[in-house]
Parts: sequence; C-alpha cells; structure tokens
Amino acid sequence: MAELKTNGAPRATPPASRGRLYRIAQRVRLGLDRVEVLALFPLIALTATWFGFDDLALVTAVVLSALLAIGGLGGRPVERAGGGSSPAASGRTALVAMLDRVANLAGRDTACFLIQIDDWSVVLDRWGHDASEDIARRLEERLQTALRNGDLLTRLGDSRFGVVLSPLSSARLGLRDTIATRLADAVAEPLPLRGTGLRLTASIGHSAVLKQGADPADATFKAAEAALGEAVLNGPAATRAFAPGMGRARALQTRLSEEVEAAIHDGAIQAWFQPQVHAKTSALSGMETLARWQHPKHGLLGPKEFFPAVEASGQMPLLGQRMLHEALKALRDWDKLKAHIPTISVNFSVEELRDPALAEGIASEVARYGLTPNRVVIQVSDDVATQIDDDAVVATLQTLRDAGHRLDLEGFGIGAASIPTLQRLSVTRITIDRGFVLDVDVALEKRQAVSAITALAKAMGIETLASGVETQTERDALAQLGCDFLQGFGVAHPMGLENVADWARAHEAAGKTIRLEDRRAQTAT
Repeated sequence: MAELKTNGAPRATPPASRGRLYRIAQRVRLGLDRVEVLALFPLIALTATWFGFDDLALVTAVVLSALLAIGGLGGRPVERAGGGSSPAASGRTALVAMLDRVANLAGRDTACFLIQIDDWSVVLDRWGHDASEDIARRLEERLQTALRNGDLLTRLGDSRFGVVLSPLSSARLGLRDTIATRLADAVAEPLPLRGTGLRLTASIGHSAVLKQGADPADATFKAAEAALGEAVLNGPAATRAFAPGMGRARALQTRLSEEVEAAIHDGAIQAWFQPQVHAKTSALSGMETLARWQHPKHGLLGPKEFFPAVEASGQMPLLGQRMLHEALKALRDWDKLKAHIPTISVNFSVEELRDPALAEGIASEVARYGLTPNRVVIQVSDDVATQIDDDAVVATLQTLRDAGHRLDLEGFGIGAASIPTLQRLSVTRITIDRGFVLDVDVALEKRQAVSAITALAKAMGIETLASGVETQTERDALAQLGCDFLQGFGVAHPMGLENVADWARAHEAAGKTIRLEDRRAQTAT
C-alpha cells in the first residue's frame, strides 16, 4: 500500500487519493511513451544553456526525473525471471500488467495476441536445443518488426509468444485480423538455417481487452488463451478471435486426453473407412482408414476434434497399433465376403516412423492376417518431409518400401515436400491437398496448379490422389487434368465397418469396381 508521511509517521493513502494518483501516473506514462514528448526536454535544456539560463536547464532536468518517477507508479511491477519465477510466468505478468494499465485508461483500447509455433517438437527433434533456441530468438526479432513502437512482445516459453498492443482508440476485429496476418507472415517467411530455408507456421489467438468483470486484464489474457487453443485445434497456421464459449473447447480437450487410453482399449475409438476410386473409370481402388471416437457424451468425434488429446496424452503409437489391427482384419474379412477391395491405407505419424521396430511389427501383422504387403498402403503426412535428414524415419520407410508396401504422402502442394524429398522417400503416390481441389472446376489458378502437380508426378513415375472432392464437376475436371485417383464426399462419405461390404457390392453392381487381379495387371503394365 502506498504511504504518505506526516511528522515522521506513516499514514495510509486514502482510496480516492490513490485513484487520483494512479490516473495521474497513467497520463504521465502515456505521455512519456511518446518520443516527441521526451524530445522536448533535452531541447529545452540545450536552449536554456545556450542562452545562459542555467537555472532553467536545472529545473528541466529535475522535472523530467520527477515525471519519470511518477510514471513508474502506474501499473503493477513486472515480475522478472529468476528468484523462483519462470520466464513464461514473467512474460505473462508483463502482458497482464500492460493490459491492466490500458484497461484503466478512459477511451483507450488494446488487444492481446498469443502466438504458438506449430510442430515445435519436430523442430527440437531435428535441430536440437541450441539451434531451436536460436530459431526462437530470430522469430522473436521478426515478430517485433511486425509491431509498432510501444507494442509489448514477450516470450512465453520455448515456442510461444505474447503481444499486447500499445493504447489505441479501438481494437476492432478487422484491425486485429490484419495484425494477426502480419505476425503469421513474419513467422512463415523462410528462415535461413544451415544452408536451407526453414519454413514454419504459427497458430494465433487474440482478444480485445474485456473491460467487464473484476479483473479485465486476467480475463483478456485467458480469452486469448482460449482463442489460441481453438486455433491449435484447427491448425496448423490457423487464427482465431475470441468468442464466448471457446474456453469450453479447451476444457473438452483436457477431459478427452484423460479418457483416450481407455477409449482405445475399450474400442470406443474405431476404424472407419472412406473409398478411393480411379478418376477416369470410377472403379474402386481402395479404402483409407480413419479414426472415429464414439463418445458417450459428445457423440461421434472426428480426428480434428480428438487428435490433439491423443497427442497430448502420448497415446498416438497405441492408436496407430489399433488402427493397423482393425484395417488388416477388415481387409481379410472383405476378401472372405468377396467385396473386392484392392488396398487399405493406414496412416503413421512421424513419432511412430521413428521406431526401428515399426517395419518388423507391420510385416508380422500383415503375415498374420494372410495378406500381401502390396495391398497395405503406408500413408504419411507432409510433416515427414521435414524429417528428410532423420535417418531413423527414412530407414523405416525404405524398409517398408523394400518389403513391397506402397507409400502415400499426404497434403502435397502446401508443405515442405520437394523433388529430392519425393525421391529419397520413394513415394509412390502423392495426395493433392483439398485447397487445390475445391472449386477446381471454376478457378483457373487451381486448374493450373493441379495440372502442374500431375505433370510433375507423371514425370517422376508417381501417382496422384485428389482429396476433398465434393461435386461431379470437380471429379470431371480432375480427371481431365490427369489426376489418377479421387477421394471425398463426392465419392462417398466415411463409413463404419458394417457398411463397407454392402457399399462395395453396390458399387460393383454399377460396373465401377476394379478387381484385385485387374489392378495387378495394370500395375505390371
């Protein structure tokens, strides 16, 4: 509590006096934040000295010191790292302190932004701690260049940053979105590192200052956290503005992460399947394995809704084993039912591919179900392209290819995959990202992009699969552009195991299914 001394005895400052002192300090601080105001003091002092008014120069120096001291009274002291306080805690305290100061300024507004670098664990694994720390420092410098003088930028951990804008008249949504785009662009610009260009993305959440409630500053920071949590769920490279109810989504992920292991063991998380067809003939070429969680409270959940919880709980390898087992069993059972489904695709994460025992485990399971490796497609995300120097990942993929498995690389066209990457990983098919497929029938630039991708793939002897196909006109356009296979709601929605055989028979009855022996003949030619 601030104190005033009278006749040597301390006396508590009355509440009204403290409020007036605080407002005075805020106005002084706001003024001293302006360069043009500070520049007046040395100008006055130099002028006074030049004309011989030494007393005026002395008074100017004293007044500036007094104003700086008064300005320091505004707001709570910023907690520093050390002494039991982590850098992340110090950063949070600094952001909340600035939010608190602005929230008490009449007619002034601000906003809080939280920036999370996507897939930071991959950066750490590939480059190590020292290089990753240097990357974070350089990213911090870039983010600073995207902000104005007076905006506060602070580090909130290895891969997270926080921003509070200096006071402005209105932190409307359009302005915040523009700033978020600048911050995202600063991160996305290739970062020179050891002879290569490192490409990173960031998820961003933001909120204008919430002046209602007992603690507007803390409420605003938590709102930005909720927005960031929503962005991460929809990422990578997603941006979300705070809206009421976002905190519930974050709390849901926490609860789901506690339930994941039991859900996998109990069969609540099951394999679903989505058909893939030949672009020109519509013949069934295979099924992709997709995870679905039939939750007792929240209904049927898709991967975007619960994969963050799986990753947070460290259960991704267990989920991968479950999906492989169900996929292989399903393919064997379809053969017995004569459903004529040529292949099954199963996705594996970078974490799983780093396990040297994975290839042997897959070989054992494939043999146990009486299948051949060429019918089991190994599907990997574009993240694998960033692991081109990871010998463990490359060795696992090469062992699987040598065993006869086909290799699908997802999300081609938007990530880090290059021609050398495709060659080193021995990719047999690339999945064209949905962003290029949507409206490909009417958007010239997308037709040109798909045409370039298919031409490159054909030149390298690689097949193409377009994902996210929704309409017949998109199907027709993709076939004309040379795409080999199609997948999406325009072909068929994902379906449970019990519906696959009936769908395949109906598709075959329509004369559109290619039999396994026909596919082998096509492959041989």
